[in-house]
Amino acid sequence: MSDTGTATAASGEDAPEERTIRIVDAPLAPPSAHLGLFSVFQKRYLLKLLVKREVQARYAGSVMGLFWSYINPLSQFFIYWFVMGHIMGAHRNVENYPIHVFSGMVVVHFFTETFGSGTRSIVRNKSLVNRLALPREMFPVSAMLVSLYHVFPASVILIIAALATGWVPDLGTLFGVLLGLGIIMFLGTALALMFSVANVFFRDFGSAVGILSNFVRFGVPMIYSFDQIHDKFGHFADYYLFNPIANAVLLFQRAFWAQSTADPHLTITTKLPEHLWRDGILALLGSMVVLVIAQFIFNRFENRIPERL
Repeated sequence: MSDTGTATAASGEDAPEERTIRIVDAPLAPPSAHLGLFSVFQKRYLLKLLVKREVQARYAGSVMGLFWSYINPLSQFFIYWFVMGHIMGAHRNVENYPIHVFSGMVVVHFFTETFGSGTRSIVRNKSLVNRLALPREMFPVSAMLVSLYHVFPASVILIIAALATGWVPDLGTLFGVLLGLGIIMFLGTALALMFSVANVFFRDFGSAVGILSNFVRFGVPMIYSFDQIHDKFGHFADYYLFNPIANAVLLFQRAFWAQSTADPHLTITTKLPEHLWRDGILALLGSMVVLVIAQFIFNRFENRIPERL
């Protein structure tokens, strides 16, 4: 077919009118753009619908609804506080131990929920994946945003408890919270991207996430303090800080726990890493790099997702 055709239309005795019809010779393209995570936020309306749908589905048929988001972190907190604090005596080594545990638990729960639900997100939404032309990265990203949504109730409890124990926020509090959340958002989304596509091909990855999450809980200074790692392992503590999740936990503890102790300045200088802000920024940059790598891996296998589902 030629690129240009001519059609003539006449009406009565009027002079014929010529019009040009142009036909573009272009290859067929999928209806969704290949922009990765950028295309997810271009379709923010769909992302908002997915997040709203997930939150509503979680509390469907529930009498107390969102109130369970407050009960769950409180129950975990009391378990850690009673078992580790009173039975094992951790409160004797860590000042204001309840706030120390709870500030770390908020970060850990945010990561494990993002990692777990993000890994299962594509398989769980396979009907939408096969029927709708939308970026498949949207499902892990929506899982992260749902987890971030549930950070709010836990943070409310943490703030109330910290205020009751003499918490005095400063500028470092805001910076620590934003930096800590940023690390988990980027790292959690990156791992959710990689494991979600891997879980499409091998369902074993969904089970492996639960095991890895157990290591996360004990691989960060939540139920024990960072200075105990430093005292016991010496310079090995520097390698311990290569874990971005550990940095995020320490940033939250700097924001809430350190500022609720009797001498915040002494706590910061003796109980937390010397270069906390530097390590936190490096952890954030490292998490961004992992996200770029995860996007590349996701793109390599994305086209094979529908046939495997």
